[in-house]
Order: sequence, then structure tokens, then C-alpha cells
Amino acid sequence: MKNPGAVAVLRGEICRGLIALLAVWAASGCSKAATPEGANVGSQAAAPVKVAQVVQRTVPIQIKTFGNVQAYTSVAIRAQVNVELMTIGFKEGEEVKKGQVLFTLDARPFEAAVRQAEAAFKQAVATRKQAEAAVVKDKALARNAKIEADRAATLLKQGADTQEQYDNAQASQAAMDAAVDADIAAVAAAGAAMDAAQANVDAGNDQLSFCTIRSPTDGRAGSRTVDVGNIIKAVDMQPMVVINQVHPIYVGFSLPEQQLPLVKKYLNDQEKMRVEATIPGDPGLPATGELTFIDNTIDAATGTILLKGTFPNDDRRLWPGQYVNVTLTLSQQPDALVIPSVAVQTGQQGQFVFVLRSDRTVEARPVTTGRAVDDSVVIEKGLQPKEQVVTDGQFRLVDGARVEVAQPPAEKAPAPGAVKGAEQATGAAEAKTGE
Repeated sequence: MKNPGAVAVLRGEICRGLIALLAVWAASGCSKAATPEGANVGSQAAAPVKVAQVVQRTVPIQIKTFGNVQAYTSVAIRAQVNVELMTIGFKEGEEVKKGQVLFTLDARPFEAAVRQAEAAFKQAVATRKQAEAAVVKDKALARNAKIEADRAATLLKQGADTQEQYDNAQASQAAMDAAVDADIAAVAAAGAAMDAAQANVDAGNDQLSFCTIRSPTDGRAGSRTVDVGNIIKAVDMQPMVVINQVHPIYVGFSLPEQQLPLVKKYLNDQEKMRVEATIPGDPGLPATGELTFIDNTIDAATGTILLKGTFPNDDRRLWPGQYVNVTLTLSQQPDALVIPSVAVQTGQQGQFVFVLRSDRTVEARPVTTGRAVDDSVVIEKGLQPKEQVVTDGQFRLVDGARVEVAQPPAEKAPAPGAVKGAEQATGAAEAKTGE
């Protein structure tokens, strides 16, 4: 054997290495066995979280969408005659009342036409009266002619009169009857002339009335497009001014046709359906109205149907053309379980929430959610009333994790004097501890 001493030294080093490894393994095993089960969980720091209680209350069944404010009535004021504008009786943008004079036009040509038509009417009336008098006179003469004709016929039979005298009496009677018929026709013609004259008077008065333009409704005047002295034309397409009625007012909005059966179902169960309009950027409460119109057809191009809510708008917050967020309340769901929306998490198995246990650990519990109500959500399945769910700090949690519930901030800061007194008391306590 070559160099037996080196071989012996190598074997000794190997033995000592094996002994050291066995000692390390034994020490590791004993240490693990000595550690109580769950000691690592207990040693972890509790995660700070915020919680909220599961609340049971009545929640509305609502459809949320958007819409536009529309004037209740919108009237474009146009002239009906061609004439000069004389006066303007309102200011742009101001409220006007029904019947208020907006414009006056030059009425002199129409006043003259009315006077001329009235004169023609009076002449027609006089002509008719003359014709009626002639009828009365000629009827009397016709009666006398008939008497003479009857007498001539009697005398002729008795041989006391000649045939010529009889023929003259008959001709006279026929002439008077024809005169009466002519007088009656003259009366009818005079009546027709009188009616035509009266029609001309009425037409002239209508034309004259068009010279005073009044507001047909209460509303707000828009921008006018004419000034005093302009020649107004009845054929102008551009209105002189537009009057929009804003009290009450409409809010129009569209819903998908799939939601129409739901709206009709709840509308059949109640007389009124509440509609709310929220103005973006307006910190006030939503304007409240009621559903008053469902269109009679669905728009085939968009698959939507138009609805309108009527709002009192006493405060004039809603304005025609304004964009608003619309909430249509269909009904109310009593005893619904509600939690903040931020409490709901989404995992591989679906939606879940962390429920706070009595031992300050959390349970990851699957839930079934319903519709959203503002910043909350309805829980259909998975929670019980008065349970507490985590609303903040979920990213640090797992099922069974220990948590520390953060206290809500104080509603009101302490007074400066109280802060100063607290600082003095703390300093005194520290000084006493130091002694």
C-alpha cells in the first residue's frame, strides 16, 4: 500500500465531517419538534383593516341612465303679415306671461282695409233693405193684379167684359208675379253681397290682429332676431323669437327595449313612477319628477325607447338642452342586506368578502351580489344581518388572517387648550417616570 498514513488521515477527516452533519440534523429536528404548532401564525403581526356592518334595510329598485332636459312647450314666434316692426315689448332672456305683448307691427294699412270693408258691408246692408222693400211693394201689386184678373174672368163669363180686357188683366198679374220673383232674387243677391262684405271685414280684422303679437304661453324668451324698423315678412323661416316653457319641464331619456317589460310591469302596480335628475357639478339634491310619457314605438336603429319625466322645476334648476343623470325608481325591496361596494372582492372562484370573526381573524366567504345602490351593493346570499365585513386592507389578507380593526377618526378636533393641557400632563408623567 502506498502512503498508508495519508489514507488514515483522509478517513479521519471524512468521519469527522459525517459526525458534524449528523449533529446539525439532530439539532434541527429537535428544534422543530420543540416548536408548538401554530407558533409562526401567532408571531405574525395583525393586519390593520377597516370594517362595516351588514345592514338590513329597504332599498329602491332603480334603473340609471342619462338624458336631456326639454322645454315643456317651445313656441317659435313668426309674423303672419308683411309690414314694419314698430315696438318690442320684452327683453331677451326674461320671463314672459301668457298674453303679454311681444311685438307690435304697423297696423295703418290694415286699419284702412277694415274701414273700407265695413263701408262695403254697410252698402250691402242698405241694398238688401231696398230689395226687401221692393218685395213687399211688388207683392201688394201682385195681389191687386190677381184680384183684377179674377174679376175680368168673372165678367167675361157673364158677357159683361171683352176678351181683350181679360187678357190684359191676366198679363198684368203675370208681370207682377215676375216682379216679385225678381225682387226676391235681388234680396238674395244683396244678402250674398252683405255676407261677402262681412267676410272682408273679418279678414281685415284678422290681419289687423296680426299686428299685435302676444305670447301664447308662460315661458322664457330667447334671443330675438329682429329690431324696430325691420320689415317683417310672413315667409321668413327664421322666427322672431322662441318662447320656451320651463315650468314645468320635461326630462327625456332612452332605455334599451329589453327593459320596457320591466317598466310596464311595475307601472301597472302603481299610479306614479318616480324620476330623479342629477345635474353634473350641482351639489344640490336631485330634482324629482314623475314618469308621464312612454313613446308608442321603439327606435329600430338603436333598439331603445324614449321616455319622459315631468318636473315642477319651481326653482328653475333644470334648463332646456341640459345633460342630466337620470334615475328611474321602479319599486322598493324591503329587508335587503346591504354592504359597501368596496367590501366585495373577486377571486378565481367568484365574488367573496372577508368576514370578521369574534377572535379577530377573518373568513373569506363567497357571496352572491345583487344590484348596486349608490356606493353600496345588495347581497342576495352569503351574509347575515349585523355581521362585519372588511372594507379596507383586503390586499394583505388571507383566510384565517389575524387583523386589527382601525378606529375611525375623531369627528371633531380637540380645542387648543385641551391639547396644551394634555401635553402638560404627558410631560409631568414622563418627568415622574424619570425620577
